Amino acid sequence: MTVAILGGGISGLTLAWQLQKAGVAYDLFEAEATPGGCLRSVQHPAGYLLETGPNSLQLSDELLALLTELDLTDEIEDAAAVSKHRYVLRDGRYQELPGSPPSLLTNGFFSLKGKLNILGELLRPAAPVDPQETVAAFFRRRFGSEIVDYAVNPFISGIYAGDPEQLLVHKTFSKVAALEQQYGSVLRGLAKSGGGAGRRRIITLRHGIQTLTDTLAARLTHRHVGQPVLGLLRTPEGRYQLQTATASPHTDTVYDAVVLALPTYAAAPLLRPLFAEAAAALDDVQYPPMAAVYTAYQRADVSHPLNGFGALNPKVEQPYAAGSIWTSSIFPGRAPAGQVLFTTFVGGAQYERHARQPEAAQKAAVHEELRRLYGIREGAQPVWQFRYYWERAIPQFDQHIGPAHAAADALQAHNIWSVANWRGGVGVPDCIRQALLVASELTQR
Repeated sequence: MTVAILGGGISGLTLAWQLQKAGVAYDLFEAEATPGGCLRSVQHPAGYLLETGPNSLQLSDELLALLTELDLTDEIEDAAAVSKHRYVLRDGRYQELPGSPPSLLTNGFFSLKGKLNILGELLRPAAPVDPQETVAAFFRRRFGSEIVDYAVNPFISGIYAGDPEQLLVHKTFSKVAALEQQYGSVLRGLAKSGGGAGRRRIITLRHGIQTLTDTLAARLTHRHVGQPVLGLLRTPEGRYQLQTATASPHTDTVYDAVVLALPTYAAAPLLRPLFAEAAAALDDVQYPPMAAVYTAYQRADVSHPLNGFGALNPKVEQPYAAGSIWTSSIFPGRAPAGQVLFTTFVGGAQYERHARQPEAAQKAAVHEELRRLYGIREGAQPVWQFRYYWERAIPQFDQHIGPAHAAADALQAHNIWSVANWRGGVGVPDCIRQALLVASELTQR
């Protein structure tokens, strides 16, 4: 078995590492000189450590095992204790969002009507499974509109850069949807299954999350950088050869399997000559634009205590940005002493127009919104600002993702596999888990 892996993000690197440990022959090709895909850490000379991709990691069992194998456990930094507090904009000011199902009823965040709707979820009968039911429709049906407006909407916008009116619940929150079917009630299911018991550890790595992908890449023996793959050729026996930009020693290599560790928009052109229907399905997956605007202020100029992970902005409040992470409150060493650092997200499926505005206009609009919402001293200006822009950010698990997943399933019969955030989930732990599953399958073959 010889495997070609196309793409050097966390999914492709993890897969290659697993195959290497198992003694399976592979070649990993990546177009960029720097490994890691979306995982990027920037140590700015002004004293700021920035994450331009994921800003933190949920410490799953698979991620911890990988960090242990790579001797990176000493690099782990837990989020500060205040990070358990999450805030949402309501009536023009930030209020703490209840952190557990019981506190939904005791916290003052939701109205009496909203609380009655939450409590009434226990009595509402389960509906038949609808594969096309959206996240908003599901939570509105189970819990009412207030939950959708002030909890679901900001969460989906902040985490998935998405629109809950478009994302499918069975693709985005499959475990939550399953609770309704199994127990007749989401709340009853959470109570009986322990699903609301608590959050996973939130961590980063001391020198940036990119340390993970840099270390993985350095351990690989058959990684080829600056080698974009331009096409796939299929032999009469059903094996594959690669077309690259320049002739290389690997051009004539024949591979038993190809793994697409690529976003759909990069994978589709490679598939089109051989599997036009699958390519069309992948082409339809949506990736809205997103900008991350990093803004630092003198701590004395900001009256808000910033005692939390950050704050999200529901669309019903008509904000400019989807929300901000309070980066300097969560992890040490992210900003110079005496300063606070906000990471503000502009764009996503609900705010595409804002994402595509000129950089200067975005920075000014972010500062104005931060000034208004965080009690920043009149006349105070940012000490420093920086913007990172993704033309295509996070894949949307909407009506287009089902056909893409079905196409990926069908391609496995032709020994073409997929490991990427559009396949198994958008989080880093999801990508690692999917890579482990595919590595196991290929190793057994």
